[in-house]
This record gives sequence, C-alpha cells and structure tokens, in this order.
Amino acid sequence: MTPYQKLQKKGKKAAQTIRKNLSAIDYDVKKIMERDPAAVSYAQVLLLYPGLHAVMLHRGAHALFLQEKYFSARCLSQLSRFFTGIEIHPGATIGRGLLIDHGMSVVIGETAEIGDDCTIYQGVTLGGTGKHVGKRHPTIGNNVMIGSGAKVLGPFRVGDNAKIAAGAVVLTEIPDDATAVGVPAQVVRVAGKPLTEETDELDQIHIPDPVAQEFAKLEERLLRLEEALAHRKEEEV
Repeated sequence: MTPYQKLQKKGKKAAQTIRKNLSAIDYDVKKIMERDPAAVSYAQVLLLYPGLHAVMLHRGAHALFLQEKYFSARCLSQLSRFFTGIEIHPGATIGRGLLIDHGMSVVIGETAEIGDDCTIYQGVTLGGTGKHVGKRHPTIGNNVMIGSGAKVLGPFRVGDNAKIAAGAVVLTEIPDDATAVGVPAQVVRVAGKPLTEETDELDQIHIPDPVAQEFAKLEERLLRLEEALAHRKEEEV
C-alpha cells in the first residue's frame, strides 16, 4: 500500500468516525428534547446542557481508553468533570440517548455500563462497594430512570424500564419493569403492579417508605399481642 493509499484509508476512517459521532449527538439531543420539558430548542440542548457535553466528551475519553491511552483518557474525563460537575470514568460504557438532567455530582464508575435512552438525575452514583475486583460497578438496562441522589452500588444489573426512586440505595439486582425505593432499596412494583398495599401510581414525591411500613407491621403485631394477653388475663380472673 502506497503512502497515498494509507492516507486515503485514514481519511475515510476519520470521516466515518465523524459521521458516527454526529449521528450519536443528533440522537442524544432529540431524545433529551423528548424527555425534558424544559428543553425549548435543539440549539439550547446542544449548546447549554452540561449533561450532553459530559457524554460527548466521554465518548472521546472512552475511545482513548480503548486504545490504552489511559493518561490522555483520564485527562479528558477530568476536564469534563471540571466544566460540567459530572464525573464519568473513561472506562465506563454508555449507550445512546442518555439524559443526565442537571447533572451536578453525578459519578459513574469505571466498569459501569448504561443502556440506551436512560435518565439520570443529579447526585446519582453508579459505584462499587469496595468488596469486588474486575467488574465492580452496576449494569443499567435500557430506558431506566434513576432519581436524584440515588446510589447504585455493586456489580449487578438493573433491568430494562426500571425506576429507582430519589434517595434510594440499591445494593442488589433489580428486575425488568420494576420500581425500587428506600434504604436499602426494595422493589415495590413490577410491570406496574404493586407488591404492597399502595394502589396509587408511584412518583418521585409520594413514595412508600419501607422502613415506616415495617414499623407499622410491628406496631400492629404488638397491638394484637397486647389484646390477646389482656383477653387471657380476663379468662384467668
């Protein structure tokens, strides 16, 4: 292969990479506009959304990481963190259409994997527990919503279409179509059907408190025991 042919091959490869990245950015912007009611125009999202900028810079950092240019990859990710307040390790794998809403203090670990069309709010951590090596961070399915301040810690899977409530701490696998709330998080809905006595549609504000529910069960049991004891005393008299 002549030097000209090599240069021509590199040029074609670069052009393909540029087209691929532009297509990914266009997809991201359109998906963000679909899910964020505050997005009023394509230009606004493209130019003023730090979550989008963090994902764009991550794609470059991840490409460098795959080429084993670890220092350069980390430099780019730290630059992204400085400008956006969002920390994504260059080793993390992120699908298309990710909306990082507001984004400040979001942390995504090295072996985390995120599917397509997910939504992550501010303060979310996709991290490890310090007990694992190799795969240490969670795998997030497609179309997953993770509420503000939620922590998903460990090398397990959060299924497609799952919802993690604000402030939840997820330490175990979450099935597809499930809703998890609380500390530690518990699944309260699967495929829209409640696993508790709650019947209203779950949202980010009116969520059942698993701890409060357990206290209520204990209180009810104590009341029954007291009634049984009082009844027994009456019989003895």
